[in-house]
Amino acid sequence: MAKYVLGIDIGTTSIKVVLLDINSKTVTDSFSLPTKAYIVSDETHAKEQDSVQIITTLNECIASLPIDKLQNVSRIGVSGQMHGVVFWKAQTVLYHHCLPSGCNWSGGDSRHHFSPRDTSHLITWQDGRCNSDFLSTLPNPDSHLSIATGFGCATIFWYMKYRPEFLSDFMVAGTIHDYVVSMLCGLDSCVMTGQNAASWGYFNTATNQWNIDILKDAGFPVHLLPECVPSGCMAGQTCCEWHGVPASTPVGAALGDFQCSVYSSMTDRTEAVLNISTSAQLTYAMPLDFTPPNIPDPTSSISYFPYFDGSYLAVAASLNGGNVMATLVGMLSGWMNELEVEVSDSSLYEKLIRCALGVDSSDLRVSPTILGERHDPLSLGQVSNIHPSNLSLGHMTRAVCRGVLDNITCMMHPVFLLEAGVQRIKGSGSALSRNAVLRQEAERAFPLPVEYGQDVDSAVGVAIVFHDRMDILRHVY
Repeated sequence: MAKYVLGIDIGTTSIKVVLLDINSKTVTDSFSLPTKAYIVSDETHAKEQDSVQIITTLNECIASLPIDKLQNVSRIGVSGQMHGVVFWKAQTVLYHHCLPSGCNWSGGDSRHHFSPRDTSHLITWQDGRCNSDFLSTLPNPDSHLSIATGFGCATIFWYMKYRPEFLSDFMVAGTIHDYVVSMLCGLDSCVMTGQNAASWGYFNTATNQWNIDILKDAGFPVHLLPECVPSGCMAGQTCCEWHGVPASTPVGAALGDFQCSVYSSMTDRTEAVLNISTSAQLTYAMPLDFTPPNIPDPTSSISYFPYFDGSYLAVAASLNGGNVMATLVGMLSGWMNELEVEVSDSSLYEKLIRCALGVDSSDLRVSPTILGERHDPLSLGQVSNIHPSNLSLGHMTRAVCRGVLDNITCMMHPVFLLEAGVQRIKGSGSALSRNAVLRQEAERAFPLPVEYGQDVDSAVGVAIVFHDRMDILRHVY
């Protein structure tokens, strides 16, 4: 009987699940749904998602996979959107019985599932409440990575200052994918890999420890910090059957979606990976003996993300990727609604791509940094070189797609790739796979061949991680 690794990716706008056959190392089944979880917050510049809706979508995705294969899952890997934070309550006691923290389990007939209980909204990586003035009041981290708005620790500092009563309701915090792992394993606390901890800020990747003393001195609620574990280890075992997945199935500690996407794409150290999903990243592997600088440089467009086994990736991580195209679609859709013309966003997106494919090039210039960048938060989007001949939807869409590539190559110039010995670019990510114009512009942006693989994404990547490391995984449960 075939055995499978279940890979789960909880993305910013969608959830994808895959089944990876252990013997052939191929994806036999996959399913994806949009979460539609964004909510309107009372706070200016807030970006929050409904945790209940996210988990509802996750359950729908898992339930769509063949139950006979789910019953033969031998391992679960989970990845998800980094930097964000969700809070939940610790284990409670009712009538002398312990209730699992953060969720309720229900269902029957091999279709048990969990739903959030006593949890907050997810405050995502896109949250903009921590402006430059607020960040300047925070203590300097003992880390090679700067702190930025949307980072978990920065968000907690914001709540400390402006809504301390909110934090008093919770005892546990983690990323949304850390939360899923905790619920699957029935953990009273949260374990977090260095990949996710580094994305929160105030984490030293050299020592694999939080900046406890710095945070304590600032009055930070350090009891909310998860226990740090190595990237690639197991967090525990499923506490009960889940949609057919047997109880006591090992579950990996949650990994960063970016690192998992790279893992699914980069097969050789002479390759760089261009990932464009909601945001965009360009990355290559640093030498195995590389050590990042001791002091962060908040003005640098290149960061060094922890990968596996003490290695690092050089990363240009842009806040502006597929979300720029989504904003263009939303803008046009809003205009059409004002004109009382109805068209779905998906249909409009497809029409824009067709129009742009009819325009080989355009001299219209679009700077797509509508969300700013972490190294330059005050940057704004711009449109220039406008004349009557380039105002078509095809020219606009082409210019937006090229602008996304121009921005990422300005953050990490292709010369850096050549000097690092990179010989080819691997393309991945939902926006890149969906958008033929983005792929064309990617191929024009680099003096290196750009290749696209099959099923290269975070859900596949996290499944491959826990497939490849089966014999060397360290257990912490």
